[in-house]
Amino acid sequence: MEVLPKVESDKEVAIDEAEEDRQDEVNEDLLKLEETLCNIQITPTPCSLPERAQEVDLSQYPTSYKENSPQEKLLLAIADNFSFTITLTFDFVFSVTCLLCTLTPILPMFLQHPIFEWKFVSTTLRPTLLSYPELYSWEGCASFVSEFLSLEPLDPPIDPPRHLYSPTWLMQTQRGSCFDFSTLLCSLLLGAGYNAYCVSGYAVKEMCLLNQSLQECPLLGKATEQKRQVKKYSVKPPRDLRSGFEQRQEERRQADAQAILLKKQQEAERLQEERERLPPDPLLGLRVHCWVLILSGNREVPENFFINPLTGKSLSTTNKCFLGIESIWNHQNYWVNMQDCRFGCAEMNFDLGDAVKWEYLLYGTAGQSLLLIPDMKKQQEAEDDEEEEVDEPKVFEMPPSWVNQINISQQDMETRCPGGMKVIQYRKAKLEKFAPYLLPDGLVTRLTSYSDLDCDTVKEWYQHRHDHLEERELKKTSNVTIEHFRPGRSYALKSHRYITMTPETERQMDFYSHARADGLARRVEMPFEMTETFEDRPDFMYHRHVVFGKRIKVFGPSNTEVVERFNRDRSKPAGEDVAERIFLVSEDRIQVTYHREDDRIIPAWRNFIKPRDSGDSQNPHSFTPQMASTFQVDPFEKPSKNLFLYEMLVHMMKEEERVALRVKESEKEVRAILGVREQEESSIELHISIYNTARNERARCHREALERTAKEERLRQEEKELDFLAPLLAQLGDPENLTRQAALQLRNDCLADLKQRLIDKANLIQARFERETQELQQKQQWYQKNQLTMTKEDEDEYLAYCSDAMFRIHILKLRLSRHKDKAPQKYLALDERLRRDPRLANHLW
Repeated sequence: MEVLPKVESDKEVAIDEAEEDRQDEVNEDLLKLEETLCNIQITPTPCSLPERAQEVDLSQYPTSYKENSPQEKLLLAIADNFSFTITLTFDFVFSVTCLLCTLTPILPMFLQHPIFEWKFVSTTLRPTLLSYPELYSWEGCASFVSEFLSLEPLDPPIDPPRHLYSPTWLMQTQRGSCFDFSTLLCSLLLGAGYNAYCVSGYAVKEMCLLNQSLQECPLLGKATEQKRQVKKYSVKPPRDLRSGFEQRQEERRQADAQAILLKKQQEAERLQEERERLPPDPLLGLRVHCWVLILSGNREVPENFFINPLTGKSLSTTNKCFLGIESIWNHQNYWVNMQDCRFGCAEMNFDLGDAVKWEYLLYGTAGQSLLLIPDMKKQQEAEDDEEEEVDEPKVFEMPPSWVNQINISQQDMETRCPGGMKVIQYRKAKLEKFAPYLLPDGLVTRLTSYSDLDCDTVKEWYQHRHDHLEERELKKTSNVTIEHFRPGRSYALKSHRYITMTPETERQMDFYSHARADGLARRVEMPFEMTETFEDRPDFMYHRHVVFGKRIKVFGPSNTEVVERFNRDRSKPAGEDVAERIFLVSEDRIQVTYHREDDRIIPAWRNFIKPRDSGDSQNPHSFTPQMASTFQVDPFEKPSKNLFLYEMLVHMMKEEERVALRVKESEKEVRAILGVREQEESSIELHISIYNTARNERARCHREALERTAKEERLRQEEKELDFLAPLLAQLGDPENLTRQAALQLRNDCLADLKQRLIDKANLIQARFERETQELQQKQQWYQKNQLTMTKEDEDEYLAYCSDAMFRIHILKLRLSRHKDKAPQKYLALDERLRRDPRLANHLW
């Protein structure tokens, strides 16, 4: 019974020894694997150096642009092994379709000779957050990249690019392929906190070549009909007493006509689509494209979506323009798509944690790969620790980006487009973008829309205009121009709609009513009419309509009718609150209508006939009861007296004169606005901030003048501080020319002052010397008295004090001796300097 345990123990020992031998063999194999992976060198295919990489100073860039770090070399070896494994496992040419995007030979685009270094695409991404608020959102980042770079199509279009340039190089050249667009955009999005990825796949020809000629321009806003909201509680409409049969017949006729019109319209649209349809693409499904994927989660993104970096627009992941995906990557990992793309991306799952649908290069989404490589640099444990060391697997992390920090200057943010301008062709529209201050009239955007071959509408947007013009729209068919202004210009003009700038023609002007004292909001002018609309006036007037008679060149137009309407003033009874008054100038009549009472269906009114001698409203007029007619809603109300009617007639005649003056002021204001607009258009000025010294010549000259004045004042002050004669000259009143007597006096005073200063300094040193000597003697006397009772510490303290005191006395003695030796030299040097001073030289020699 005791042998069995012994046998089992021997078996266990044998098993343990076998496991140890097996582990040693594994460790040796892993060491050999590490050495093999580190020695793997990827040789790029020979190709010519691109033109934009030539004649660049390589010394201006860090080492990461010229060579690979050990981590990068190991990563490339892992990627090469990953490509080989995928190719063998899934039996398709992965190195052609995907690995060229992964292990793209990154050109150190600053070399002067054709030497290439292989970089991993994930290390080319450099997450960057800049200080511009516009780049905090994906819309701003996408818009900036699409406008800042110009596209270089892939050649050939079915293969990924041979070179992938760094974002810093793209900021200098402003040119790149779709892969370069995506790299820069993804770097900005990652810095802004989005879960962004670069996507390598296939797309339609129009998207790859940035052909937007069949797309609608986003600036062409389509009028959307607003649905009428049905209120729960509303007044029932009156009963319809028309014949139901006739209504049905009319509706049937309208429906038939609408059907015929709709059929014709559909046929016309079908013919138009056939004419605009492009020929079939022989490379459909083979054209390589790169775009950006944003996954939901970060930055409150509700759902996944794509961003086309060439246009800056967001698209759904089910969009038919995307035909398939090969791989995606970010700055932490790389994934290969294992899903079927025969039906595009509509049914694709973007759960990167699903290893069945996405094959990852590095373990985990954080970019860590567990490699069974022992850590040879692991510190040995203490000798007294009997536990056997176990080599833990090494965690491989994605190397940091080899790209420098991405910097976008303020000038680049303003200029945006290469050369400051970009033209985009849309369907029946052309969009032109210009950098601010590039054109002398401040134009930044122009949109030209066409109907067939003829130009229909031209819209222009402006910035930094001194006349506050923001937008101008010209309708070619009707020759109507509409201008919009921002707040702050003269007369508070908001918009101006006109055909010509000639006065007394058809036009419409809108105003910022809150910025005007009269509350004018709109003025519509016709050849013989003018209508004004007001808001928030203290007299509650909201409408004025003027009808002009014949226009006389000398006196101008004469008013024949003026209509004014007023809102309800709740502080007055409705029967006394004027709702409308009409001045019939040509008929010498005045009509006044009051507001309707809440319980009445008709309002009260009064009509007046002006007396024939009504040329001057200040003189008394003859009044008869026949000149006034009144309608009172309440039949029991007492009629107004003749005196009240007479006073009201006089008041209305005065109001008519005031209204005539206001109408003339309105006409004068219209002519003034037109004159100012013509002058502004003839000499356009742009507003430049005083802080923009690069463009504001006046501010720059003023700043340079201030700096020059400050520098001269500083030099003058320094010279004044160094001028030893300045205090003495100040006592004489700073004369420009000195007499001989004044010069001699200055010399004597200056030498006397120096002599006194030298004597004072010598006396000060002598006083300190005597004080130190006296204190030392007193200390010595104290020591003589207390020598017998002093302790060892007191003696040491006494000796230290004596040593310090003797040292100070010695120093003071040396300083006094040196001062006595140098004092005559300083005196003679000052005398020589006074004789050579240009202000005293003519009088002292």
